[in-house]
Amino acid sequence: MKFLNIFFNSQTKTITGAAGILVVSALISRILGVLRDWLLAKTFGASPDLDAYFAAFRIPDLVYNILIAGGITIVFLPLFSEYFFKNKEEAWKFANNLINIFLFLLIILCLILLIFAPPLIKLITPGFNPQQINLTILLTRLMLLSPILLGLSSIFSGILQYFNRFLAYSLCPILYNLGIISGILFLSPCTGVLRVAIGVIFGAFLHFAIQIPSAISCGFRYQPIFNIKNMGIKKVFTLMLPRIFAIAGLQINLIVITAIASTLAAGSIVIFNLSNNLQYFPIGIIGVSFAVAAFPALTKSWVEGGKENFIKGFSSIFRQIIYLTIPISVLIFILRNQIVEIILKHGEFNYSAAQLTAASLGLFSFGILASSLTPLISRAFFSFQDTKTPTLIVVFSMALNIILSFYLTWILKSENFFNLLIRDTLLIKGIEDIRVLALPLAFSIGVIFQFLLLLTFLYRRIGDFKLKEISNSFLKISVASLLMIGGVYLILFLVSPFLNTQTFSGVFWQTLIGSLVGVLVYLITTFLLKSPEIKTLEPLVFKRFRK
Repeated sequence: MKFLNIFFNSQTKTITGAAGILVVSALISRILGVLRDWLLAKTFGASPDLDAYFAAFRIPDLVYNILIAGGITIVFLPLFSEYFFKNKEEAWKFANNLINIFLFLLIILCLILLIFAPPLIKLITPGFNPQQINLTILLTRLMLLSPILLGLSSIFSGILQYFNRFLAYSLCPILYNLGIISGILFLSPCTGVLRVAIGVIFGAFLHFAIQIPSAISCGFRYQPIFNIKNMGIKKVFTLMLPRIFAIAGLQINLIVITAIASTLAAGSIVIFNLSNNLQYFPIGIIGVSFAVAAFPALTKSWVEGGKENFIKGFSSIFRQIIYLTIPISVLIFILRNQIVEIILKHGEFNYSAAQLTAASLGLFSFGILASSLTPLISRAFFSFQDTKTPTLIVVFSMALNIILSFYLTWILKSENFFNLLIRDTLLIKGIEDIRVLALPLAFSIGVIFQFLLLLTFLYRRIGDFKLKEISNSFLKISVASLLMIGGVYLILFLVSPFLNTQTFSGVFWQTLIGSLVGVLVYLITTFLLKSPEIKTLEPLVFKRFRK
């Protein structure tokens, strides 16, 4: 009991410490996510049923991302921080009022979507047969429970972040993935992907429930307040409106990608989603973790008028993300085939699907750095309650993404120079239809465009955010990454004759040795080049390890 009390009341005092907790949490969560995808691939393969399962996420994800991840999660913390700075009692009233109103709206919206699921699913998946459509409708209706639970959870997440209770908050994604895995392991043999969807609901409930004790220890007490005319609530929806358009653009983009993939070869939706999940591994661990950890401090600095501290904190986190993300992106591209071989190529997941998934992962890797930095830059805007600028940028980048998805799919349909270039670069052999690769390529180009625009407009908004320091770090990191590439290819060449790469163990040891040598070369080079990020990140790793 005493341990639980300490756990739920544990506070994190620094951004680096908070980032450390979230990085560990994200790492565990992503490993569980990889295990989840491995189980899905092994059990169902690149099958029509698994296509239906991934397609069924589109509508619940639309609700979650528009109203929750991109809306209330971003808006709540700055406003709660502003209220709490002035009057603690009013801050708690504001939180309770928002919980009640948001719960009511989510239930109404999900009921409407549940009724209109059939025509919406037919619109999203024009290439599905009647059996797939019926299965997708059933899964969608079931999983519409998850946005309601995750919506409530997001407000409690904002409370925990404000009070630096990152330890309890960090368990949420871990428990969510455990819920899905429990559905695959213990229920899926009975009724296929239907029971996996039940696992999604169970995971969403755990995501919500784990935060309640810690929120209560922060001072939260439920109050049945429902005042939609309150000025704070009006400000919430005013700030959310631009974000709704931004996230709607992102979700429409994913819906269009799903629609395009449904018209391609069977399993194309699976290939895109599995490779997307793999590339999100470093983004979730590094980009999102550091951005979430920095958000409360950036918000407080801006609210209290500390622009210099704001810029200092932003620049430091920006450089740390670059330092960690670039070498991982490089390793993912080099070892993409081995990664897919180890994680996914089992059971029903065949060689052709593995080749296309690896090629998709390679194309995704070009956008990992931009995707990792985008959450931090966006939260910089959100800290001073500017949701309009990121919204317009997201809309433009997603429009580019959709246009490129259609155009590149059309280009890859026939044998031409671009088709042959993609095949030669990504070492694709024996597969006629590679049109699915247009989707990750378009996605990467779109996210790079979004990153560059966000960076440009942030500079206009706050001025120089220590660009010289960022440029110096980027140069050293690039040099170290180039040497790492040489080191990895050299070691792969040297160890390959001694390993049977036709077996799982041979591929595993090849990947492990290549990765370790690459990381070692990178660390030694950045140390010799005196990259300041090593000293900044030392407390995150070495001091905690010594303790």
